[in-house]
Amino acid sequence: MDYTVAMQRAITLSEKGLGKCAPNPIVGAVIIDSAGNVIGEGFHDRMNSADHAEIVAIANAGKAAMGATLIVTLEPCNHLGQTPACTGAIIDAGITTVVYAVSDPNPVASGGAAKLQSAGINVVTGVLSDEASYSNRAWLTKITKKRPYFIWKVATTLDAKIAASDGSSKWISNEVSRADVQRLRRQSDAILVGTNTVVADNPHLIPRGDFKGYTHNPIRVICGEQQLPKTSQVFDDAAQTVVVKSKDLTQLVAKLNELELNQVFVEAGSTFASALMAAGLLDELVIYQAPTLLGAGKTFYQNEDNTTIEDLMRLKHISTEVLAGDIKSVYLVAGGI
Repeated sequence: MDYTVAMQRAITLSEKGLGKCAPNPIVGAVIIDSAGNVIGEGFHDRMNSADHAEIVAIANAGKAAMGATLIVTLEPCNHLGQTPACTGAIIDAGITTVVYAVSDPNPVASGGAAKLQSAGINVVTGVLSDEASYSNRAWLTKITKKRPYFIWKVATTLDAKIAASDGSSKWISNEVSRADVQRLRRQSDAILVGTNTVVADNPHLIPRGDFKGYTHNPIRVICGEQQLPKTSQVFDDAAQTVVVKSKDLTQLVAKLNELELNQVFVEAGSTFASALMAAGLLDELVIYQAPTLLGAGKTFYQNEDNTTIEDLMRLKHISTEVLAGDIKSVYLVAGGI
């Protein structure tokens, strides 16, 4: 049987858990009968339930799960954590075939495939593994690199300016682009800026818009040594705010790991964000490029050590789309997944 359509559905389901699952991975699951009909599905939504995607899908399928096939984006877990191991529930449900995309790299939870096979369940691996890995790239990066996944958002003119010479920057991108930024904020576990951004712009750093199913906002993380006004919007009760009063990025990463984050959305200015890039801490770049020219002003990336064309930093292009005239492009930084 071709499982790619069902796996694509499972990947789509998994992404509904973005911003809701940390420190767990996003996972989607679909159960099909012998004719390929979907009889159950689910995704992990830790913000609202402890149940893993497989458990949700099995409950959704009910007794029809007996003799059925489970398609899941990540190898079912085989350990007792806040919930029982998913392998036990799969065996108890009478599922006869399990298809998964990506093997679990977390040694604490791995071994699910072997457990299922020992119970006589047919196991198929590697279906749409690249697509599922990209979808779950934040958690996979956290497991392999021992730090969260950093996404840097930039709104710029065609000549790479993020602000005019007088510091004004509202608004370079259009309303459609800014609404898309709110979605990316909502899908992240934390929003990171430097102290200079808070002093200069007094941002709120809260996702705007109607996002159903989210019970709390991303953590606001402020890094730097400048004294912050006590009246800054980031100190209201709309979300948790953590201040790392240091320019030491090692201390920053340690605090982010302590918070058990999967994905960090960087909305910092060019100085701080360029420092993150130089330290190898930026995994993804999302650029909203407006059809405008400014001439003078501040560019979004700074690296005075790059003096020849051989110093070019080459990025991996992932996607480009037009947002009401603005061009949104997504790139992976070298060394990512």
